[in-house]
This record gives sequence, C-alpha cells and structure tokens, in this order.
Amino acid sequence: MEFEICLVIVSCILLIRNYFIMPIYLYNTLTRQKEIFKPIEKGKVGLYACGPTVYWYAHVGNFRSFIFEDTLRRVLEYNGYKVKHVMNFTDVGHLTSEADEGEDKMEKGARREGKTAQEIADFYIAAFKRDAAILNIQKPTIYARATDCIKEQIDLVKILEKKRLTYKIYDGIYFDTSKLKNYGQLAQLDRAGIKAGARVEMVHGKKHPTDFALWKLTPAGVKRQQEWSSPWGRGWPGWHLECSAISQKYLGKQFDIHCGGIDHIPIHHTNEIAQSEGVYGKNPARLWLHNEFLLVDGNKMSKSLGNLITIDKVAKMFSPLAYRYLTLTAHYRSQLNLTWESLEAANIVLQKIYQAVWDFTLAPKSRLWLIKILQFFGPGDKMNKVVSRVAQYQQDFLTAVNDDLDTPKSLSLLWGLIDDKDIPASIKKNLLFKFDRVWGLKLNKAKIIPVPTSVKKIAQEREKYRQQKNWLKADVLRAQIENEGWLVEDTPDGAKLKPKKISADR
Repeated sequence: MEFEICLVIVSCILLIRNYFIMPIYLYNTLTRQKEIFKPIEKGKVGLYACGPTVYWYAHVGNFRSFIFEDTLRRVLEYNGYKVKHVMNFTDVGHLTSEADEGEDKMEKGARREGKTAQEIADFYIAAFKRDAAILNIQKPTIYARATDCIKEQIDLVKILEKKRLTYKIYDGIYFDTSKLKNYGQLAQLDRAGIKAGARVEMVHGKKHPTDFALWKLTPAGVKRQQEWSSPWGRGWPGWHLECSAISQKYLGKQFDIHCGGIDHIPIHHTNEIAQSEGVYGKNPARLWLHNEFLLVDGNKMSKSLGNLITIDKVAKMFSPLAYRYLTLTAHYRSQLNLTWESLEAANIVLQKIYQAVWDFTLAPKSRLWLIKILQFFGPGDKMNKVVSRVAQYQQDFLTAVNDDLDTPKSLSLLWGLIDDKDIPASIKKNLLFKFDRVWGLKLNKAKIIPVPTSVKKIAQEREKYRQQKNWLKADVLRAQIENEGWLVEDTPDGAKLKPKKISADR
C-alpha cells in the first residue's frame, strides 16, 4: 500500500514537471531562431492563422498549412494551454496580382460560375469546412469573414491617415513604407535594392515599389458586386488589411502566434506587420510561424501545370487521413513532395496502425489499474518495468513535439510502442490515443468490425488443414478469406483474423 501511494505522489510530481516546466520551443521567422514559447497571458494562447481565399476549392498545398496550424494548436493544448484560435476567410480584396493590380479573385470567381460573390463565398467556405472536417482539423474558436469587418478595416486606414502614413493616388489609398524604419524585417528585405518589376509591378503613382494598397477605389463607370462607402470614396479593402483588423478585433493589439505558409512572408505578412505597427506601434504577433511548400511530383502546385489536387480527389482513392499522416512524416519547415505513390504508402501505414489498435482493443484488458492511472501521469523510471517504459514513451513524445513540433520524431516512437513486449496491450492503446491528441489520426475512431460467421468458418476449416499440414488447401482458404476482406495472421496461439481495411473516416 505504501508503495502504491509513493507511486501516485511521484506521478503527480512528474505531471507538474512535464506540463509546467518542460518548455515549448518554436521557430520564430522574425528572429530566424527557435525560441522558448512564453505566452502573453499565463495559461492562454492567442493564435491567428491566415485562412483561404474562398473563390475556389482549397487544395492539398493549402491544407498542409492548415494541418500544421492544427498540429500547433494540438501541441499547445497537449501542454495544458487554452488556445483562442482565429482564422479569416478572404471573401474580398485578394487581387489576381500581388502588385495591387488586376481583378479581385472573388469577382472573377463569381463571373466564372455565373453566381454572386456572396454565393461563391458561401459555397467554398462550406467546401473548406467539409474538407477540414474529414482531415480532422479542429474548428477554430472563431471564423471571421473579411466582409464582416469592413468598418474595422476602414477605422484602421483612418488611423494610418492621421499618422501621415498614407497617400492617395487615382486608384486608392496606399501605405507609405518609407515611413517605417524596420519595414521588411520579417522577410529580411533589402528595400534599397528593390526595384519595380523585381518584387512587384509599379502601379502608376506609387511612390515606392514596396508601397501597398489599403483601400482600392472603384473605377469610374464600374459597378462592383462588393464595394462600400468610405471617407475616400466607394471601394473595397486591400487584401492585407483584413488580417490586421480581424486579429485586433478578436485577439487584441498584440497576440502570441501568427501562422501561415512561407509564400506569405515577403508580401502579405510583411505588409500586415507594417500597417499594424503603423497603427499600434508594435508587431501584432510575438512569434511568426511558417510552413514550407508542398510539392507535387517535385514541382510547385499551380493551375498552369494542372497539378492542383483537392481533398475530394484524394478521398476518392485513399483515406483522407493518409494525407494528414503523410504531412506529419515531414517537419513543417521542410518541403514535402507529394506523389500518388507516397499517398498510397501512407495509406498502407495508416491501415497498419489501425490494425494494431484493433489488436490492442481485442486483447485482454490489463488489471493493473494503478499502472493505467500512472501511464496518464507519467511516473519516473525507478518504479516497475511497465511504469518505467510508459514514462519514457511519454517523456520522449513530449520532448519531440515540444521541439518545434517535431512530428516525424514523435511518429518514430509509434512503432516501438506497438512492438513493445513489456507493456500490456490495453495500456499501449491508451498511450496511442493520448499521443493521437497531437497527431489527429482518429485512432480512437477506428471502427471495430465483427468477424462474419462465414469468415470464421473458413478460418476454422483452414486451421484444420494446417494441422494436417495440407498447406496447399490451407493457402487456398487463406486467399478465400482475403477475398472476403480479411487477413489471417498465424500465431503460436492460433490464427487471428483482422480486416484488410479499417476506417476512421466518420
């Protein structure tokens, strides 16, 4: 009894150590180094993530960003933080050119499909939410449309205008980047060396190549679907403005973490920082995290190459969670090359994981109730062998994910745990479920299918032939069982049946 009490006390001490002392290291694009994460408010995290421009379906490259951001949130929550996660939907203002020229993508999408911009936005927002759900991406705390925050965006421009950080030309109100000494710090831009055409095309009347539109004016004689009255005339907000307005509205003047893809660094996020610093005198986020590109067959995704892949297309061939698993096998700051072969391999691996969970679920439950409690709390390695092994897995997992979201390293623990002979099956299952709070592979949703009576009878008949060493007939029956969708595993305790395919997509 005293030994059990001692174990519980040690477990509680180690729980505190793991979750309140072990630091989280995150790579800050702003400083180009890993930093210990320290929230502005103790125990809470303000997280802003750039959402999709909802003029078309989000593709797998986009969803690499959203899976990365979901993983970040899961790691923070795994460490005990309460996360307020805000994501925007760009339903106005994103031009087809990043040079403040060209057509608004929403207006173009509406004309392409013969619908209103509102209908286009509603349709593709619903499609995005559906795809995010099948990838097991948690819903943000707040979804915010750019069109729902027009007043807040106009208010920001008014403040910038009062501070003399803007100027007006024929097509809109522009931010004067020469007024900020540290403009381009995020992207490490050499402002002096930037020329029109090198970074962006020069709109007639712009003072500097890096200046960007805050408010675009509707041209004379043109009627847009999306335009609003403003102190400068009817028009619509620039793309970068919405993120400053939405993040300030829901997270305050400065929050903890801002995320996005690396393609946002040189223009979108650089300009977002500039206008926020212009208004509030400070960088809107303490840390900036960016994920690398997803390549397809070694090439960047683009409509011109015809290699844009939607989640719906993946789901027709594999479990969508196979794509999620594939993204976790590469560090978020490393490029990931997607091929149909890599997706197929990821799908096979995911099935093996589900089958292991199947085995653990059917195995006798451990009666070591104390160890079940201890495997959650994470005791030290001076206790019995099971407790020690469980504690080590938990420690190694936390160390991996807290080191700038090292999901590949965390996954490397998975197979060692599955094959570990020292830990009872039910405890291994519970550990996998716990780690899956970060992975998001829905291991606890793997559907347990009862073995059909007809398949059991074939397996019994096959076992009879095996006992008679009639391997030919036994192999014929094995093939018959596989045609029924089941696998046979011969063990010292007899043949075990498991399904060829286990689904968690529900």
